[in-house]
Amino acid sequence: MHQNLFRAVRRSFANFCDAQIVRKRAWKNGVRRTQPSHAFSGSHDFNIYHLRDNVGTGFVQLQVVNALWKGDRQLASKMLLDLGEVNDKLSAKDFACILEYCARTPDPLFAMETWKIMEDKMIDINKRSCIFILQAFSKGGYIKEAFNWLNFLAENDRMHYAPMFNIFLSGCWSSKSFNHVDRCLELMENQLVGKSEITHWELLKLAVLQRNLSAVHEIWKEYTRYYSPSVIMLRKFIWCYAKLGDLDSGNAALKHLLVLARQGSASLSISGTGNYQSSAVDIPIPTKEKSYEKRFSLDNLSSLTFEGNPEKNEGPVEVSMDESSMGHHSIMKNLELKKSFESQSKLNIIDALLLKINGNTFFNELGKGRCIPVAHTIFDGAVRIDSSNFQVKQEDFSELSSGKMKQGLEMTSCPLKNLLRWSFNDMIHACAQSNNYQMAEQLFLQMLDIGLKPSEHTYDGFVKAAIEGKGVDYGMKVVKMMQERNIKPYNNTFAVLSVGYSRTLELDMAESFSNKISDKLPKNIHTFNTLLAACGFMDEPERAVRVLAKIKRLKIKLNIRTYELMFTLFGTVNVPYERGNILSHMDVTKRIGAIEMDMMKNGIHHSYASMKNLIRALGSEGMIQDMLRYLDIAENLLWQTDAHQTNDLYNIVLHALVKAKEVSRLLNSAVNRHKAIEVFRSMRSCGLPANVATYNIMIECCSMLKCFKSACAIISLMLREGFYPQTLTYTALIKVLLANEDFEGALNLLDQSHSEAIQLDVQLFNTILREAYIKRRIDVVELVVESMHREKIQPNPTSLWYTFSAYVESDFHSTAMEALQVLSMRMISEDNEILQGKKSVFEELILNEDPDVESEIIKTFKGSQEFLATALMNLRWCAIMGYSISWSPEESQWAKRLANKVST
Repeated sequence: MHQNLFRAVRRSFANFCDAQIVRKRAWKNGVRRTQPSHAFSGSHDFNIYHLRDNVGTGFVQLQVVNALWKGDRQLASKMLLDLGEVNDKLSAKDFACILEYCARTPDPLFAMETWKIMEDKMIDINKRSCIFILQAFSKGGYIKEAFNWLNFLAENDRMHYAPMFNIFLSGCWSSKSFNHVDRCLELMENQLVGKSEITHWELLKLAVLQRNLSAVHEIWKEYTRYYSPSVIMLRKFIWCYAKLGDLDSGNAALKHLLVLARQGSASLSISGTGNYQSSAVDIPIPTKEKSYEKRFSLDNLSSLTFEGNPEKNEGPVEVSMDESSMGHHSIMKNLELKKSFESQSKLNIIDALLLKINGNTFFNELGKGRCIPVAHTIFDGAVRIDSSNFQVKQEDFSELSSGKMKQGLEMTSCPLKNLLRWSFNDMIHACAQSNNYQMAEQLFLQMLDIGLKPSEHTYDGFVKAAIEGKGVDYGMKVVKMMQERNIKPYNNTFAVLSVGYSRTLELDMAESFSNKISDKLPKNIHTFNTLLAACGFMDEPERAVRVLAKIKRLKIKLNIRTYELMFTLFGTVNVPYERGNILSHMDVTKRIGAIEMDMMKNGIHHSYASMKNLIRALGSEGMIQDMLRYLDIAENLLWQTDAHQTNDLYNIVLHALVKAKEVSRLLNSAVNRHKAIEVFRSMRSCGLPANVATYNIMIECCSMLKCFKSACAIISLMLREGFYPQTLTYTALIKVLLANEDFEGALNLLDQSHSEAIQLDVQLFNTILREAYIKRRIDVVELVVESMHREKIQPNPTSLWYTFSAYVESDFHSTAMEALQVLSMRMISEDNEILQGKKSVFEELILNEDPDVESEIIKTFKGSQEFLATALMNLRWCAIMGYSISWSPEESQWAKRLANKVST
C-alpha cells in the first residue's frame, strides 16, 4: 500500500512538473507572438512564475488550482483547509503555487484566504509570497487592500523593495485609481526606497492616463537627474509625448534616441518572457538630501503635479554624481573633450561626439546606467533639456540623415531596430492625430533615408496623416505604393480610406474599402456609421442596406449612432418624391418597430438624436398622430434634456404640422384651431423658450389661416423677447400676404427688407414667383426676375420653371424661350466677363451632336455644380429648337424691356 501511495505521489508530481513546463513554454511563445509596439518590461522585476513546490504538498496545491480554474471555490476552500492540516512543518513554498495562480488570474479574495491560513499556522512569509499577494490585490482592483499590505510590510520591517512599489503603481494605473499614488510615493520616501526606471515608467503611464503633459516633463526632469536616458526609457518617453500630442518634444527625444543608436552604446536583448531589456543595470536611486526630495502629488484626481525645491527646477537639469566614482585622469579627459566640443561648429558637433565617444572612458559607463554630468553637458549642445521641454537645434542633427547614420544602423541589433521603428510609428501616428502632415512626411522619409524599413503600422499612420493633410486621393497614392511593394494594408488603413471617401461623398469607393475590412473590432462601427451618414445625405437607402448586412456578417455590435442613422434612412418611404399614403405609413410603422426591437435586443435606449430623427421622419411622412405620440414619449424619456434641445423637438413637430396643414376642428363650433397653434400654446404654458425658428414657423402657420394680423402679433412677441426678423421671417410674412393675394403688399415688404439690409436669398423671390405663376400675374413675375438680377442673386432651376411656365401658359412661347435662355446664362454667372471666358468650352458641349453628350454633361457637373448642368441642358434644348445662343444676356430684348419697366 505504501508503495502504491508513493507511486501515486511521484506520478502526480511528475504531471505537475510537465504541466508547469508546458505552461511556461506556452506563455513564452504567446508573448513572443503578440509583442505590442510599446511593450516593455513593466513591474515584473522578478521572474516570479517558477514553481518550486514540495513533493508532499505539490499535488494538493495543483488540485486547489484546478478547482479554482473550474470555478468551484467551495471545493478549493475545503482543499486549502486540508492543505493546512497536512503537517506542522509547512512553509511559504507549500502555498506558492496557489498564490501564483491568485496573482496571475487575479483572485484577490482567495489570496487573502490563503494568507489567513498561513497566518493562523504562523508560517513565515517570504519575498515571493509577498509579491504574489500584492499582485493579486493590485491587478484585481483592490488598491486599498494592496496599499494596506504594503504599509503592513513596512511597519513590520519586512521586504520593501522598489519592484513591490512598482507592482502597486501598475495596479493603480490599470484600475485608474489615483488616490493612493501619492501615499505610495510618500511611503517610498519614508522607507528610503529609490525610484527605478520602472518606477518612472509607471508614473509616466499615470500621467498619460490623466492627459497631463506637464507631469511628463517633470518626470523627465527627475529621471535625468539620476539616470542617463537609456534607449528603452527614451522610447517610452516618445510614446508618452506622442500620446499627449507634444510633437516637438517627441521629435527631439526621437533624435536623441537615433544618436544613441548611431554611437553603438545602446544594446538590447529579449528576455525569456519576450520583453525587451537593456544591458544597463537599473539601480533605484534614493533621495539622500532634503533639498532633492521630490514627489508627485495626486491630491486632485484630475492633475499630476510635481513638487520640489523651486531653485532646483529653474534652468537646465544637471545630472549629479559623486566625483569619487571617476578617476582624476578620466575627469581631465572629459573636460578636454568638453572644450573640444565647444570649439566645434554647430554643423559638426554631432560628428565630433560620435568620433570621440569610443576613446573616452566615461562614455563606456553610459551603458551601465550610471549618470555622468559631463556627458549631459556635452550632449546639451545638441539636445538641451530644460524644465518644460526638449529644445533641439535642427541643424545639429543634419548628419542623422546621412549615409553614416544608415551605416550605423546596419550594425545595430534587430531589437534596437524594432524599437526605433516603433518610436517612428508612434510619432507618425501622433502627427496624423495632430493633422501635421509635414512632420509625418519628414519622419517617413527619414526612416527610408537611414535604412529603417517601414512596417504596415508605419504606412497606416502615414496614410492617416496624408488623408488629413492632403486629402483622401493622396492617401490612396500611398496605398498604391504599398501594393507595389507587396505590403498588405491594415484593416485600419481600409477603414480610414472608407471614412475619407464617405466624407467626400464618393460612396462607391467608400463602400469598396469598407468591404475589405475583415476584423470585427468594435471601433470599426465608426467607419460604417460614417458611410451610413453619407448614404443618408445622398439618399441611397439601398446602399445602406448592404452596409448593414456587412456589419451583421462581421458581427460588430451596433451603437446608438447607428440606430440614429437608421431612423433617418428608413423612417420614410415616399418622401421626398411623393406624399405619404396608407401603404407607406404601414411600411414605416413596420420599419420603426423592427429598429426599436433590435435596440431592445442589444440593450440600447433612445437618445435625443434618435428621437429627433424619428420624430422628423414621421413628420415628413405625414404620420401626425404617431409623431405627436413619440413627442410625448420623448418628453417622458428625455426629461433631463436641455430646454433648447426640447425646443428643437417642438420646432420639428410645428414644422411638420404646418406642412401637413393639420387642422383640428371642434364639432358644432365655428372656431377652427390649427393643431400647430395648440402645440405652440402648450409649449408656451410649459415655459419652454422659443427661438427665431419657432416664430418663423408660427408666422408661416398664419399663411394657412390667411391672418396677417396674427402674423404681426407674433412679430411683436418676437421683438419683445429680443429676436429680430431675418430672411426666413420676411419669407413667412410674404407668404401670409400672398395667401390673401396681396401682391402689392408682398412687393412692398420685399423693398422694406432690402432697405433694412436683410440678406435676401433666392427662396424669398421664388415664394413670390410661385404665387405669381399660379395666379398668372406675368407683371409680378417680370418685376421679381429683374429685382433678382439687380440684387445679383442667381436664379435656380425653380426660378426658371416658374418664369418659363408663366409665359407658356399665357401662350407667349417665343418670350418663354428667350427668358429661359437669359436666365440659364445668369445661372452660369451674373458676370458677363466670366460668361465670355467660358463660352468656348460650354459652347462645344451645347452644340455637340454626339448622342452621349447629355450624359457627359450630367456626369461632369454632378454634385455641387448641378445647377450648371441644368443651365447647359436648357441652352442645349434651346439650340435644338432652332434658337441662336447669345452669350451676352444683357443684349436680349426681353432683358432690356424688363430693365426699362422697373426703371420707370
